[in-house]
Amino acid sequence: MKEQGKNLNIRWLYLAVGVIALLFAGIIYGWSILKAPLAADFGWSADQLALNFTLTMCFFCLGGMAGGVLARRAGIRAALILAGALSCLGFFLTARLDGGSVVMLYVSYGVLAGLGIGIAYNVIISTVNAWFPDKKGTCSGALMMGFGASALVVGNSISVLMENPAIGWRGAFLGLGVVLGVILVITGIVLRLPPAGLELPKPEQKAGAAAEDFEIRDYTPVEMARRFSFWRAFVCIVFLAAVGNTVISFARDLAISVGAQAGLATTLVGVLSVCNGLGRIATGAIFDKIGRRKTMLLANVVAIAAAGVTLLSVLIGSVPLCVAGLCVTGFSYGSCPTISSAFVSAFYGSKHFSMNFSIMNFNLMGASLLATVSSMLLTSAGSYVAPFVLLLALSGVALVLNISVKRP
Repeated sequence: MKEQGKNLNIRWLYLAVGVIALLFAGIIYGWSILKAPLAADFGWSADQLALNFTLTMCFFCLGGMAGGVLARRAGIRAALILAGALSCLGFFLTARLDGGSVVMLYVSYGVLAGLGIGIAYNVIISTVNAWFPDKKGTCSGALMMGFGASALVVGNSISVLMENPAIGWRGAFLGLGVVLGVILVITGIVLRLPPAGLELPKPEQKAGAAAEDFEIRDYTPVEMARRFSFWRAFVCIVFLAAVGNTVISFARDLAISVGAQAGLATTLVGVLSVCNGLGRIATGAIFDKIGRRKTMLLANVVAIAAAGVTLLSVLIGSVPLCVAGLCVTGFSYGSCPTISSAFVSAFYGSKHFSMNFSIMNFNLMGASLLATVSSMLLTSAGSYVAPFVLLLALSGVALVLNISVKRP
C-alpha cells in the first residue's frame, strides 16, 4: 500500500517535468519574435517567413505522429533524446544561416526543429496523461498551458538576448537550441509510463457533469478514423483554432489599425499569449467539472464571441473592444489543444492515445491553412473586415458540427 501511494505521488513530479519541458518546446509559437532579426539581416519577405511558420507547423504535426510510433517501438527515452537532438540541431543550423537561401531556413527551423518539437509534444503529453485517468482535462490543460505560455515567457527572454550586442540573435538561437535539447533529454530520462499493475484513480462523475451516453472502450487509430464523429470533431476544432491562429499572425498590426499606440499593441500580443495559457488550463478544469459535451459547446461559443467582438472593434475603430477581442481570442485559442487531447482520451480510450492524438493534432495544419486564406483576404480587401467575417462564419459552422458530436 505504501509503495502504491509512492507510485501515485510521483505522477505530480512527472506533470511538473512535462510542463517545464513544454514551456521551452512551445517556443515554436514565438516565431513572430524570432523572425524579426532574420528579416532585418537577410531581407527575407513577410511571405517567405510566413511560409516557414506554415512548414514548421506541418512538420510539427508529422513529428507528433512519428513520436507516437517511436515511443511505442523504441521507448519514451529514445524518442525524447531524438527530439532533443533534432531540436538542438535545427536551432544550431538556423544560428549559422548566412542569408544565401531561405530554403536553408525551411530545412533547419521548419523541418528539423519542427519535427523535434512535434515528437516531444506528443510523447510528453501522452506519457503524462497516462498517469491521470481521473483528471484528463486538468492534466492536459496544465501541459498545454506550459506550451502556450512559452511565447511570452521564453520568447521575451530570447528577445532580450537578441538585443544584447554581445549575444545577438545568433547567440540567442544557439543558446535556445542547447537549452531545449538538454531539457528534452533530461525529460526522456525522468519520464516513465505507469508500471503494469499500478491501480490509478478512476474518474468520478461530478455533480453537474452529464455522463456520456456510450460504452467507453479503446479504439485503434484506424477504427477512430472510420468514425464520422471523429471527422466532425476534427473539422470543428480546425474552424475554432483558425480564429486564434489568424489573429495571432497579425495581432499587433490589428491593434494599431483601430488606433492603439505601438507600445500598447506590442503589450497586447503578450496579453493574448497569457490568455492563451489561461484558456488551456481553465478549459481542462472545466472539462473535468462539467464534462466533454458542455465544455466543447462553451469553447465554441467563446470562439464565436472572439470573432464577433474583434470584428465589431474593427468596424467602429474601438481600442477597448479590440483589447477585449484579443483577450477572448487568446482564451478561445487556448481551449482548442486542451479539447483535442481530452476529447481523444474520453472518446477513444487511453491504449492508443499517443497515435490517436497525433492524428487529431493535424487540425493545426488545417487551422494554419485557414489563417493563410484569411491573410490573403486581408491583402486583397485591404481591410480586417473580410477575414473576420470569414472567421465568424466558420465558428458558426463549427457550432453545428459540435452539436452533432454525441457518440464515438
